[in-house]
Amino acid sequence: MTGWGFDRREAERRERAVLVGVHLPHDPDEPLSGPADTEELARLVDTAGGEICAVLEQRLSAPNPRSYLGKGKLEELTELVAAHDADLVVFDNDLAPNQGRNLQKAVGDEVRVIDRTELILDIFARHARTRQARLQVELAQLQYLLPRLTRLWKHLERQAGGIGTRGPGETQLETDRRLIGRRLAHLRKQLQQIEREEATRAAGRERTFRIALVGYTNAGKSTLMNALTGADVYVRDQLFATLDATTRRVDVDERRRFLITDTVGFIRRLPHHLVESFRSTLQEVADADLLLHVVDAGGQDTDHQITSVNTVLADLVPADRPTLLVFNKMDTVPDPETVRNRLARHHEDALFVSAVTPGGADAVRQAVLDHLRRDEREYRLRLPSHKLYLLGPWHRTGDVIEQVCDNGVCQATVRMRQEDARRLIARESEVTEVPGS
Repeated sequence: MTGWGFDRREAERRERAVLVGVHLPHDPDEPLSGPADTEELARLVDTAGGEICAVLEQRLSAPNPRSYLGKGKLEELTELVAAHDADLVVFDNDLAPNQGRNLQKAVGDEVRVIDRTELILDIFARHARTRQARLQVELAQLQYLLPRLTRLWKHLERQAGGIGTRGPGETQLETDRRLIGRRLAHLRKQLQQIEREEATRAAGRERTFRIALVGYTNAGKSTLMNALTGADVYVRDQLFATLDATTRRVDVDERRRFLITDTVGFIRRLPHHLVESFRSTLQEVADADLLLHVVDAGGQDTDHQITSVNTVLADLVPADRPTLLVFNKMDTVPDPETVRNRLARHHEDALFVSAVTPGGADAVRQAVLDHLRRDEREYRLRLPSHKLYLLGPWHRTGDVIEQVCDNGVCQATVRMRQEDARRLIARESEVTEVPGS
């Protein structure tokens, strides 16, 4: 990134960071309210290539409008920065532009002050691989940057001038805002084009049952994806190691198959506007027939992780979307039986697996097969005997239980998903469903 966040070359030398977390009363309309999570913030900084040298926390009823921190804690922060020779101050909260400017003034221009959103965007920029993901990252960066131009470009507040540059009095700051506005419009147009192209491709494909892997970041979704599909999705013990959605086909048996997509992991305090920026990437979640919600069974606070993911999903999918809870990483749990019994009391239908062992993928695959079968029913079909070739798609899609031809008419009994049957009946008018079947 340019002008803000981490510079890649500097990050390679492990910038020294002071973490700041302000505990606030819970506000249902404010995603970053409530207790700070400096442990998760430390993991984010580590993922971005930083080194934690100190942590500062404060409990407030409301942020200080000028500097977020109280006066005493602000002085303590400047002392910590000096004592540890820090390069960076990272807030677990989102800072308003004027708060960022005042904090920057307090710690000195040689030490950068960033907030949680800025840090997450830096990590996103590092991990974006596809064109769509890179466009979404740039869109989110510019949306974040726009109200903060005065903090980052103080020298541009003067009037633009000089030979050949004098105009009607527009400031350089206003010029930059106008240019960023144009770039934002261009990025949105490109993303809409990508979405249209993907929708066209999807419309031309035969409808296949779709599954989305969702869950807290670093819960082992990509490892499970690899185990189920034999794919080589990037796996690393980091937050947001996977940003680009990856889709693979899985053949459950001769007749049944599904598409499974590995998506970006969520975190407990994921700013809402980042979810909005990456909504098109998360479209795979919205379009899924089944969600596999993967949870780290050995995590310190599984309930909070589950709640955090469900909060994000509430904005993306209907409440009645089928979801299968999968507690992963059981191989890392010291007493698996005790953990299983404790979690099963609150999550009766959950699976308990380890994606790194052969049985883990088999258990998930069987659970998906059971779900597919629950949505199946038997259909009795009739068509002319000389057009048996029309049954080809039925043979490929479902289980043909019986097929009898007599007096120029063929009747077949097929077991398959209701959605697939409706699609095939609508496609070929000469194949009709027998009433009462």
